Amino acid sequence: MVGQGVLRECLLDPEVREVLAIGRSAAGRQHPKLRELVHADFLDYSAIEPELSGFDACFFCLGVSSAGMTEERYTRVTYDITLAAARTLVRVNPNMTFIYVSGMGTDSSERGRSMWARVKGKTENDLLRLPFKTAYMFRPAVIVPLHGVKSKTKVYRVFYAVLGPLLPLVKGRFPKYVTTTEQIGRAMIKVAEDGWLKPVLENSDINAVPVGYR
Repeated sequence: MVGQGVLRECLLDPEVREVLAIGRSAAGRQHPKLRELVHADFLDYSAIEPELSGFDACFFCLGVSSAGMTEERYTRVTYDITLAAARTLVRVNPNMTFIYVSGMGTDSSERGRSMWARVKGKTENDLLRLPFKTAYMFRPAVIVPLHGVKSKTKVYRVFYAVLGPLLPLVKGRFPKYVTTTEQIGRAMIKVAEDGWLKPVLENSDINAVPVGYR
């Protein structure tokens, strides 16, 4: 869901010259700036490594709910896949800015009771240790999908179908806990271009990023 929103904002932003979208299946979008690359093994990028060079930023939006998952499986999807991509990209693009979509409540100490929060915390910490030009961790809370963006997770689709009409009102009253796919996408572009005061952006920080097309 976040990836769809970020892709939309990248294609709209005149400062973004080219977008390479990597996934296990094609999104089916057509745009002069967009090139899609279908790749099956997210733990090994050696076959496509030459195509990954020359980019200024990576917006890493892959994620999965931890509901019903063992820690081993969740770690494989959340930590192993993310670090496999990041280690490849930092080698071929040492001047790249890497932005990772994490989540509100992530445990930077890696010692808390919540399994998903520990795994996310370890993922963030190890990303920040890599020698990228800069790296930022985005921690959104409740995300309002805009412009036809839809989640691929069934339980989230049900949630948005039931409560979606109320979320804009909730965002107005509780901006600390609600953002939108549009704001996340624009904020990621802005932070990649101009940087930010700290490496971890909580939901309120994401909403505070001044956005707009130049």
